[in-house]
Amino acid sequence: MVEADLIRRGVGVVAMQMLRGRWFMVFGCLLIMSMSGATYIFGAYSNDLKTSLGYDQTTLNLISFFKDLGGNIGIMSGIINEFTPPWVVLAIGMTMNFSGYFMIWLAATHRISPPPVWQICLYICVGANSQTFSNTGALVTCVKNFPQSRGIVIGLLKGFTGLSGAIMTQLYHAFYAGDSKSLILLIAWLPAAVSLVFLPTVRLMKADTKPENEVRVFYHLLYISLGLAGFLMIAIIFQNWHSTLTQPAYAGFATVVLILLFAPLAVVFREELSNWKGRKEAVTDPATAVKVITEEARPEKEVATAVEATPWWKDVLKPPERGEDYNILQALFSIDMIILFTAITFGVGGTLTAIDNLGQIGRALGYPAKTITTFVSLVSIWNYLGRVTAGFVSEIVLAKYKFPRPLMLTLVLLVSCSGHLLIAFGVPNSLYVSSIIMGFCFGAQWPLIFAIISEIFGLKYYSTLYTLGGGASPLGAYILNVRITGHLYDMEAMKQLAAKGLTRRHGEDLSCTGVTCYKLAFLIITATTMVGCIVSFILVVRTRKFYRGDIYKKFRDEQISEG
Repeated sequence: MVEADLIRRGVGVVAMQMLRGRWFMVFGCLLIMSMSGATYIFGAYSNDLKTSLGYDQTTLNLISFFKDLGGNIGIMSGIINEFTPPWVVLAIGMTMNFSGYFMIWLAATHRISPPPVWQICLYICVGANSQTFSNTGALVTCVKNFPQSRGIVIGLLKGFTGLSGAIMTQLYHAFYAGDSKSLILLIAWLPAAVSLVFLPTVRLMKADTKPENEVRVFYHLLYISLGLAGFLMIAIIFQNWHSTLTQPAYAGFATVVLILLFAPLAVVFREELSNWKGRKEAVTDPATAVKVITEEARPEKEVATAVEATPWWKDVLKPPERGEDYNILQALFSIDMIILFTAITFGVGGTLTAIDNLGQIGRALGYPAKTITTFVSLVSIWNYLGRVTAGFVSEIVLAKYKFPRPLMLTLVLLVSCSGHLLIAFGVPNSLYVSSIIMGFCFGAQWPLIFAIISEIFGLKYYSTLYTLGGGASPLGAYILNVRITGHLYDMEAMKQLAAKGLTRRHGEDLSCTGVTCYKLAFLIITATTMVGCIVSFILVVRTRKFYRGDIYKKFRDEQISEG
């Protein structure tokens, strides 16, 4: 009787443990992140905004800047997350996501009177800013739950963000039969719905597995994500070379995408079942077993964020050793953060400018519309590969060879220069290669940046500190995209109109053709990225002693003392 009762309660415990466990929390975060990359497919609907609202390229790039500003300034989400549970941050984010993008959809489809440019900028800034809330709620929580696997965690989660553009594109074809403006509507409601489902799941939890076991599970999740990325790449290429596909065919592709998205549930169930069996076998006394099972069924206590004993405004210019917990102002005014902020401004700003203008660059260089759609879509895949490669490889080489992450960031910035030069000189058919380089390098930068911040400045205030690094990106994008690229593009377009003896009428689309449209802009971007390389290398020199040490020792010591 006792054994039957134990079995019955055990089944319930396994189900409860799976839903309350750390690995189901990871699964929820993966789905949230897979819907949080709407900012990366701006190129897919930017031309709809430009034509339906009568914008020139400078205005469109200004809107793109506010999109990047909202997508990267996450200081508010970080501060809120310091004092509230992650579900609060996710709830705010889903509200902002729906309200911002829904208003843009209403404007683009003329369901409301065309709003002034500043309102469109506000709407897209609010909608894009929701991405920082989902990142903070999901990514920061996972990093704190798996501190000894942070590079892998960041790479995997940010990798799903990189895939989100391709995922949502597949779903929009299935739902809306290729109505391009409806992509904006999908971006509005789908990410909000996914966040709503997983609000109770994402929370801080105590580590209960060894790092090597964590890595094994993350590798299984990586293999599934690689399968998803491979299928998406095949689907994108096939669809763009067979433009007559019916909606049922697109629905078939979307069904496979959804199956692969939910495939990690099998890994989650297997891991939680294995953990439960291990605990059960460790207990031989039935009475003790009942007690253990009962305790496992209880919700785990969340790890509360510690409150610093020293006031936040003291010791601003006296930071602790690297790797210890900096407070917000200590990190903000540290030389290391200033160096990293500068490198991000010049480096990430350049690749972001290239990605945002990829569709316009293709049109200027005379690529067929079908081809442009193909390589714009494939940027999502290479973005993903850059993220997971940087996350997993940097963790491996750091553990085995003490290879510092700042040096890997420097190398990524250097490689991105080659992509900028290919665009600048308009080498025939080189946009395929440059789009791969831009997507990969843009993706690779983020796991490295976020991991570096967590390693140098600690995890205590990571919710806020990682947003400081992200905030450098829109600054670089504004300088390089709006003030330089958009301005030079419009100047060249006006010259071409004047050469034809024409003048631009109010509200008319302003287009430029030829290599000269982007040549000078991307030569400037190449030069600024090289400056970013040099600045990043300075951080390599400053932190070389720190990365030669054991940066995860204190987390192992804490786990031993708790166990």
